[in-house]
Amino acid sequence: MSSFHLIAPSGYCINQTAAQRGVTRLEASGHQVANQQVIPRRSQRFAGTEAERLADINDLATLGGENQIVLAVRGGYGASRLLENIDWPSLIARQQRSPLLICGHSDFTAIQCGLLAKGNVVTFSGPMLAGNFGAENLDGFTEEHFWRALRSPTLTIEWDGDGPQCAAEGTLWGGNLAMIVSLIGTPWMPEIRDGILVLEDINEHPFRVERMLLQLLHAGILPRQRAIVLGSFTGASPNDYDDGYDLATMYNYLRSRLSIPVISGLDFGHEPRTVTLPLGAQAQLSHNMGHSALTLTGHPVLAE
Repeated sequence: MSSFHLIAPSGYCINQTAAQRGVTRLEASGHQVANQQVIPRRSQRFAGTEAERLADINDLATLGGENQIVLAVRGGYGASRLLENIDWPSLIARQQRSPLLICGHSDFTAIQCGLLAKGNVVTFSGPMLAGNFGAENLDGFTEEHFWRALRSPTLTIEWDGDGPQCAAEGTLWGGNLAMIVSLIGTPWMPEIRDGILVLEDINEHPFRVERMLLQLLHAGILPRQRAIVLGSFTGASPNDYDDGYDLATMYNYLRSRLSIPVISGLDFGHEPRTVTLPLGAQAQLSHNMGHSALTLTGHPVLAE
């Protein structure tokens, strides 16, 4: 069984019941769950003071033990405040020596991008404690894909995607769209060329998603990738004013602006049902007749 080490670098966990349910569920499966004291921490809207949340990240450099899974309690907002004070060299050295399997999404994307930009450190975009493991009903797809990603040196994910026929390979990177856009022009934005960029978000109207995608396009980031893969964008319902402008329309507009393939429909992001993706791994993407596949290698996995 594995050891989970909890971190809470972002927002206060408003759903304490869900977080405790996640701990109970993991422990019932035979896993150890350490650092539970971060769950009730609170300072205004944040999961503790700046110093406490920063220590969650910096202390990982000296965290002992094998097969350690580092799991974010939740997202929200707060990781951006920590970026300039994270001890990146110590954390990167630790990951090169004995990698922790670091997993989260949403606001945590900022720290994941920093690790990739500063030291080519692979982390996992995947479930978090409260929203996923603590859901009233843990999604079986999510649970299966989490363990598959953390145990498979060669990981293949397949889905019914939408987009042009294509075959591409490169470094897989990305995460939450709003967080990635917030890093443009900073030292924590990965400068990846010929990559496969995966993007998702929640509660952003299609025009807001388009605006962020156009910022990535105008900054030259989208055109220098091999392919774009889009995950879930829930909470993006159009209204009467949109007059037919919806996510599908926006996707088609994006495709018209790019010469690289844009594949949509991957279960990834702020959803009960999500795959786990090793960000920074080497990826091969194919799409043909509605069938999409990503094969990933070069990521750390749990030792047998």
